[in-house]
Amino acid sequence: MPIYEYKGITKTGKNVRATIDADSVRTARAKLKKDGIYVVDLKDKVKSKQAAKKRGSSSGSVSVEERATTTRQLATLLKANIPLVDALAATADQSENATMKEAITDIKNMVNEGLSLNKGLAKYPKIFNNIYVTMCEAGEASGTLDVILLRLAEFTEAENELNSKVKSAMLYPIIMLVFVLVMLSVMFVFVIPKMQVIFESAELKLPWYTEVVIGASGIMVNYWMVILIGMVGTFFFFKSWRASESGSRQWDRIILKMPIVGKLARMIAVSRFTRTLSTLLVGGVPMLQAMDIVKHVVGNSVLSEAIENARNNISEGESVAVPLKRSNQFPPIVTHMITIGEKTGELEHMLTQVSDSFDFQVKTQIGGLTALLEPVMIIMMGLVIGIIVFSIMIPMFEMANLSG
Repeated sequence: MPIYEYKGITKTGKNVRATIDADSVRTARAKLKKDGIYVVDLKDKVKSKQAAKKRGSSSGSVSVEERATTTRQLATLLKANIPLVDALAATADQSENATMKEAITDIKNMVNEGLSLNKGLAKYPKIFNNIYVTMCEAGEASGTLDVILLRLAEFTEAENELNSKVKSAMLYPIIMLVFVLVMLSVMFVFVIPKMQVIFESAELKLPWYTEVVIGASGIMVNYWMVILIGMVGTFFFFKSWRASESGSRQWDRIILKMPIVGKLARMIAVSRFTRTLSTLLVGGVPMLQAMDIVKHVVGNSVLSEAIENARNNISEGESVAVPLKRSNQFPPIVTHMITIGEKTGELEHMLTQVSDSFDFQVKTQIGGLTALLEPVMIIMMGLVIGIIVFSIMIPMFEMANLSG
């Protein structure tokens, strides 16, 4: 027999919440009415638990832009002194994303039932991360939820802008690389073997560079399966190694030591660290808890380890800047600004200044690299294809001369 959870009001006006056994919803309502209970909410307990398990794992996705827009809308409504439940209902109505609309509506219902906002948000970890939930918890505790949500919207937008800039910079070289590989594969597998047959029939003595190109073509044609398996195996081996704890640490160290790329990766990680820490501290999150959260957002295990060590030293009474400086993983300007911020009591402001500065540097460097990368990639592509064409055309000219 199904078990139903219900909430209701007795004849004396007392709120009650319990469970009842019944064959159907109608039978359950009839039993409760007979007992003098006015039903406010009634649902199948098993189905309710199954629905709870599905929360946060919806097949739809929510973009960073949609989360930022929703957060800003909610902050604006709360700032206008609209009650939280009504603000959530209005925000859900305005959302064009079905997954976000469903999540906000469910959170509104949970808040209406007496649950805090941060607990409702925590039911959807794929939409609202730990930083988001913790900030909202601090905002609710301090009575500044509207201010915190506005800060979260600004933080999300800034993070999204930086990530978009990095992704767009990586897109061009990837497209060019794929194009070059496809072109080379077509030439080595289809064009050069046919030319080889022509050269052999003419009994020409081929230059060494033409023989190298033909040899490479022969390897690709005869051993393409081995090459493909090797490439796929190498990819999965690297992916498995990169996912391991030791592999991740080694790879992150390699990345940080690379010329140009290492400097850029460090600046991006420092920008995330300072902006996230500033956002959490402004939201009223304690320093130690903030450091626990922020170590997961830098995206580099070497820097995460340095932040973890700094957090342990801070818990023993040290300042923030000293252990960060001792790790040698943060640029001197960062630790210097943090030191000034701690002395003047404006740490959050200083962290924001550092983040803005590093964001600007990252965008400038990415813009410069993108502008430089385009002609370099075109030149490299032209050289590779030119060498192959040259290796084929020289013997063709010799054949023409012989026939003439």
